[in-house]
Amino acid sequence: MVRRDPADLRFAFLVLEDHPYGREMLEQLLAAGFTPGLVIEERCALATVERDKFLERMAGFRIAPSMDELLAGRAAQRAFVRRHNGTACVRLLQEYGPELLVLGGTRILRPRVFETSPAGALNSHPGLLPEVRGSASVAWAIALDQPVGCTCHFIEAGIDTGPIVGRRALPVRRGDTYEKLCHAATVLAGTLMREALQAYVAGTLTRAPQPPGEPARKNMPPEGVAEVKRTLAEGRYRHLVD
Repeated sequence: MVRRDPADLRFAFLVLEDHPYGREMLEQLLAAGFTPGLVIEERCALATVERDKFLERMAGFRIAPSMDELLAGRAAQRAFVRRHNGTACVRLLQEYGPELLVLGGTRILRPRVFETSPAGALNSHPGLLPEVRGSASVAWAIALDQPVGCTCHFIEAGIDTGPIVGRRALPVRRGDTYEKLCHAATVLAGTLMREALQAYVAGTLTRAPQPPGEPARKNMPPEGVAEVKRTLAEGRYRHLVD
């Protein structure tokens, strides 16, 4: 088994423009010596909505530096596209020829995008799979009385259904707020991606097929989030660790 240097990994990083979820992940990857050769940001109305949504969810907690700050002085090629699923993005990936794709918060990608990489595409989902698929995973986990956590997995045509490479629950303590848990999940998602890339270059990354689970859920409406916050404040969540 040949251990590779992180700097030798040729990967592309896909993210909605300046998404705080992707910024946290990229900050951790850069600190571990993983620098993407190509960064493709999707610049669109959805990117603005998702960025603002995550900033609201993590209000009061540290947000990683902007993409401009993270990439300043680095050799990474940076490009902006209207859609990651569009022809321009596919062409950029084909021209660069990444060994691996790393997703830092994107819309659902089509096979023609993630099939540009021979090793596939890694995603870090802020929920435990297969139990909590789709959007607003922290909120849905609490509403469904499921453990909160994150999962790193390879993607496929389904939503959050690909082989799992890392999975870890987050402890939820009495007095924890929704914003604190969303921030902790964002940090953990970045950590799982860093660990996955470290295992990948070490030749020790393993894939576990996902068992059948729940269908992917859509974003939770505001009244649902309000109830989740009340559940936490009143200590009614079944998975409290203290």
